[in-house]
Amino acid sequence: MIGNAIKSLLLENKEHFLISSDNVATVMAENPLSHALLVLSKVGYSVIPVVNKKDQIVGLLSLSAIVDEMFELTTIDTKKLDTLKVKDVMDAKVPVLKAPYEIERVLHMMVDRSFIPVVDEDEVFLGIVTRRELLKAVNHMAHELELNYELTKKEACEKEKI
Repeated sequence: MIGNAIKSLLLENKEHFLISSDNVATVMAENPLSHALLVLSKVGYSVIPVVNKKDQIVGLLSLSAIVDEMFELTTIDTKKLDTLKVKDVMDAKVPVLKAPYEIERVLHMMVDRSFIPVVDEDEVFLGIVTRRELLKAVNHMAHELELNYELTKKEACEKEKI
């Protein structure tokens, strides 16, 4: 459990945690891989969310998954990208946060990810929480904690007092 003082400082700028789906590059599951490669190349990210026609998140697509499809034993075949769809190579196992979410859950999930998609109760994609925004909050907390709170170290072994 996160202590109240830490939680309070982490959440001071919580409105910046969620990057709205309007500002997140996505591809649709039915898009050809050639289109997805163009999108990934233009936005400069290595992974982007995949959505369906209902704006529900259905997967994540990585640049490496696309590149793997182009490589053959001795050549690179870019023509395959026109015949394959995003859904053919995306990772369909997507950990998501349901809004509203708890900061402790975000911290646990963010350990191995650069972002986590956020969905509503109907699984509609709302946006992403990024490691960058979370680290900004941790940085803020690290600089503000002792300015806002008086900290005293607890004794190493309080059981000996009993």
